[in-house]
Amino acid sequence: MTVSLARRAVAELVGTALLLVAVVGSGIAAARLSPDDVGLQLLENAAATAAALVAIILAVGPVSGAHLNPVVTLADRFFGGVSTRDAGVYVVAQVVGGALGVVVANLMFSLPAVELSTTGRSTGGLWLGEVVATFGLLLVVFGVVRSGRTGIAPFAVGAYIGGAYFATSSTSFVNPAVTLARTLSDTFAGIEPASVPAFVLAQLAGAVLAVAVVRVLYPDMSGAAGDVLVPHDNDPDAIRPQPDKELS
Repeated sequence: MTVSLARRAVAELVGTALLLVAVVGSGIAAARLSPDDVGLQLLENAAATAAALVAIILAVGPVSGAHLNPVVTLADRFFGGVSTRDAGVYVVAQVVGGALGVVVANLMFSLPAVELSTTGRSTGGLWLGEVVATFGLLLVVFGVVRSGRTGIAPFAVGAYIGGAYFATSSTSFVNPAVTLARTLSDTFAGIEPASVPAFVLAQLAGAVLAVAVVRVLYPDMSGAAGDVLVPHDNDPDAIRPQPDKELS
């Protein structure tokens, strides 16, 4: 089980790193390609992030479930999908992976590896936006999984994030690991360190609200919690038994 957890941690680290490469890299590219049109910059950033997120979930999901987000992991722990130990390892891997992803994105565009952001994001409207964005993400994740449509989960999450970029005032950071990592890039996608605590608290508040609503909508959620975000084995070397097919 130790080897299995290590593999899942690597999947979460690599997946989160690639997510931040997409978020920050596309933000830098958008600012350079469309320097005079902030709306177009946001569209380019959102489209690239949403598309990359779908691909990343499909790539690492069979190993770890592709949580890529501490609030998803914590909610899944609440419903019994992962153990406390595994959840702790997932969160550490996500935070480390996010930081590495930002460093790579900065270096790709010939910027300092680490440059603390000076973009302030500290208003009540932005905090409410993070509550709403996080609430919606978890409702999508657990609703899709509980309905048994795990095959469309990557596309549902990508579509939600792409839409939430525009639908929420905060542009949907929706992820404590992503929020922390984005302090390391003083670019279009950055957030100053002083703005992070309130953002993370708002994300946690959104997660608590989402868990409460999911419990009401799906009282037996624990039965499907092991398949968040997509079905995966605790031991990636294990072969899933295939159901017998009925003869016609």
